[in-house]
Amino acid sequence: MKRAIPTLAAALSLALASAAFARGIDVDKVNGSIHIENGQQAGELSTVNGSIRVETGATADKVSTVNGGIELGDNVAVESVETVNGGIELGQGARVARTVEAVNGHIQLAHGADVAGKASNVNGRITLDGAHVGGGIETVSGDVEIGANSRVEGGLLVEKPHGFSWGKNKNPRIVIGPHAVVDGTLDFRRDVDLYVSDTAKVGTITGATANRFSGDHP
Repeated sequence: MKRAIPTLAAALSLALASAAFARGIDVDKVNGSIHIENGQQAGELSTVNGSIRVETGATADKVSTVNGGIELGDNVAVESVETVNGGIELGQGARVARTVEAVNGHIQLAHGADVAGKASNVNGRITLDGAHVGGGIETVSGDVEIGANSRVEGGLLVEKPHGFSWGKNKNPRIVIGPHAVVDGTLDFRRDVDLYVSDTAKVGTITGATANRFSGDHP
């Protein structure tokens, strides 16, 4: 019996399917959440009025939502992360190749998480637990805790609020923990409560006076 010879169309279809699988499938929703399971490979993930969860070991390109939170599991790798009206949480060893941006939401980086670019928000707490940010941290009204053994390159900026802003009348609380490192200028353009561990290493501080502390917390 002669073996069937694949047609050119069938071969092309197979090649295109393989290429799509290698890149990962884009997911775009309105009024719905997105869930990428363990180890899966996705493309761009975008939703409005929904959350995004990328499970352990999975990968994706740009991850963005409006009115929803974003959670990356352990060892997840993505291109960038952004949300409006929602928090962002990175699991242990999660990696972001560019930036992490939130408006009206917290940013939390677990131990070993790595953001190559900037981590920024307007309102909401920013927390690093033994994590790394390569492009600096920026906020307007959020508290910032750069926890023990964390490292930030590119400095720290707390911008002055303009117009209406939640937390405008409350001083942001900034804590640089034990053995943490902040390279670059710590620039405070509004009043803050700044606490720096006596074992931390920081760059030039402008606009605030550091309150030194020993132990785990001020």
